[in-house]
Amino acid sequence: MSKQELPVIASGCCTPLIAEPITEDEAAETARVFKALGDPIRLRLLSLIGAHESGRQVGEGVCVCELTGVFTVTAPTISHHLKVLREAGLIDSERRGTWVYYWIVPATLKRLTGVLAMPETLAADVR
Repeated sequence: MSKQELPVIASGCCTPLIAEPITEDEAAETARVFKALGDPIRLRLLSLIGAHESGRQVGEGVCVCELTGVFTVTAPTISHHLKVLREAGLIDSERRGTWVYYWIVPATLKRLTGVLAMPETLAADVR
């Protein structure tokens, strides 16, 4: 699957889950992304990439060599988890020589934030 074919959550803002029911397609897309985050290694990888200044810069990225040493699992296992995150649209990457650099995809994280947001009318009721 090429980068152009990656199934990514639609960009832009979205309606919070509890504001109105989402469609079956939206549910499937969103569930796929949350499933990618459901693994502790993948969640930690996303955090490591996002916490690194270059990991927050589209096109710059964090070298995979800086990520593999943090874990006790093998490099192929890390590569697998990075692939899952990339296919979910949470990160993107670029090969530079023998190394691959990864960065977060801000639009996907923003979309997830919107999905979990509390609508203002309901937030006032909770207080």
